Amino acid sequence: MKFRLALLIILFGVILFACKEENTLPKPKAMLRLEYDKPPMKEFETERFDFQYNALANINVKNGSAISIHYPDMKASIFMSHRKVKNDIQNLIMDAQKLSYEHAAKADGIRPRAYEDSNNKVYGAFFEVSGDAASQAQFYVTDSLNHFVTGSLYFEARPNYDSIYPAAVYLQQDMGRIMETIRWK
Repeated sequence: MKFRLALLIILFGVILFACKEENTLPKPKAMLRLEYDKPPMKEFETERFDFQYNALANINVKNGSAISIHYPDMKASIFMSHRKVKNDIQNLIMDAQKLSYEHAAKADGIRPRAYEDSNNKVYGAFFEVSGDAASQAQFYVTDSLNHFVTGSLYFEARPNYDSIYPAAVYLQQDMGRIMETIRWK
């Protein structure tokens, strides 16, 4: 009987002292920290233009005017296409801008940036998309007379901007390098 009473007192004491109030703080939101090294660059030549691209990517050319630059580790691709300008430069520019702004429904914001390299006659714009849009970036470049190139970035996953943000920023930088290194033939 003394054993049971002692056990009951110990159990009661544990329950009484175990229920002390603590101030718990919520954990702050965190983002995955991914850092990518500066990639080695390679030159790629088509019959219409040349450009530099990330050597870690694979290039696939379809019918001479469609190029896909695939990043297998990131499960992402940049799709580029070339069109010949036939006195329809305004329509081509409007179509490229329209494509970029079609993502506005799901995007938190679209930041356009003009691009000009008058020495090499490369003019265009880059559209950085933030939010859960299907494409995280688009661009177009032209010489205004003969060539018009568009590019779009897509991930092989459902859009979740928080998860793909580091990769999106990295690939947007690659797209910027492609734009900056295009040389017409």
